[in-house]
Amino acid sequence: MRTSHLLALILSTFAGAASAQAVRTERNISLELANQIATATVAACSANGYAVTATVVDRAGSVRAVQRADNAGPHTLAASQEKAFTSASAKNTTLAMMEGAQKNPAAANLVYIPGFLLVGGGVPVKVGNEVIGAVGVGGAPGGHLDEQCAMTALDKVKESLK
Repeated sequence: MRTSHLLALILSTFAGAASAQAVRTERNISLELANQIATATVAACSANGYAVTATVVDRAGSVRAVQRADNAGPHTLAASQEKAFTSASAKNTTLAMMEGAQKNPAAANLVYIPGFLLVGGGVPVKVGNEVIGAVGVGGAPGGHLDEQCAMTALDKVKESLK
């Protein structure tokens, strides 16, 4: 009888541990923060004379906010969304991914993933090391400039990312 009680105790301990892991708590980007980042990104690019679109996505790559500057080309909407999705999904900047794909033939296959765009301008939004979303920028005359605008915006909201 004593063995069966011990076995029941052990099994209930494992069952409790398994159920505790069944539900996760994850941080995610709020609408307010997404709007702040999108607005700050467009403003940063506008200050440099670039008409861009900024799209901010949550940790799953779903769109939370979009800002499109006056005179930004229509193609910038899709480009900014795909850059944001790529960055959130891969938890890396799209510029770093593009450079990696250029150096590594195996990584070059990333371009075949639906929705991925390996062009500079996608930057993850992080709280510590945890990616809670990403911002994608399209429209500056170079992906590195799109990325600079995103980095400037993220610097402006860094107090909210603690």
